Amino acid sequence: MQKIEAIIQPSKLDEVKDALIELGVEGMTVLEARGHGRQKGHTEFYRGREYAVDLLPKVKLELVVPDTMVEGAIQAIITAARTGKIGDGKIFVSRIDEAIRIRNDERGEIAL
Repeated sequence: MQKIEAIIQPSKLDEVKDALIELGVEGMTVLEARGHGRQKGHTEFYRGREYAVDLLPKVKLELVVPDTMVEGAIQAIITAARTGKIGDGKIFVSRIDEAIRIRNDERGEIAL
C-alpha cells in the first residue's frame, strides 16, 4: 500500500476527484490548505493599496491505494490537475505499512 498526497489548485478538485473515482479509488481525504512553492506568492491591489499574498489557496488530497493502483492514480492526478502553468502542484508518495478499519478490525488492503 502507498499513500499519495497531492497538492493541487482548488479549481481542479472536481476533475481530479472524478478521474480518481473513475479509476476505482474508493476513499480519499480532501483538505483546504494554504501555501506557496517557488513562485513565493504574488502582489495584489485592494482599494488602491498594494499588498503581498504569499500563502495561496490550495487543496490537499490524501489517498491510500494498493501497490497495483499507484501509477494509475498518479497519472490520473497529473492529467486532471495540469494546466501547464506555475503552481499546478506536487504529488508525494510514501509507503504505508498497515491499515486498520476501526469498525471491524479489518487489516491490510481489505481495510481500504
